Amino acid sequence: MQLYIKDVIGSITRPIKELKGFKKITLKKGEAKTVQFEITAELLKFYNQEQAFVCEEGEFQLFIAGNSDHQFTNTFF
Repeated sequence: MQLYIKDVIGSITRPIKELKGFKKITLKKGEAKTVQFEITAELLKFYNQEQAFVCEEGEFQLFIAGNSDHQFTNTFF
């Protein structure tokens, strides 16, 4: 499973989808598993215009899926 995050309003232009986490799981036919990712401030950091590695407050969107062909489904602040 892959975790993608989008910074909706940032001080600089950021990628539309950023891969922030990955977990390989194996499922048998008909099997289901719960996959969890911990989202920390460190995971949201980026290099700003001054080349400082920062985490800005704001709105973020995320999705967890098997590939990047999905739309963002959740928002957090």
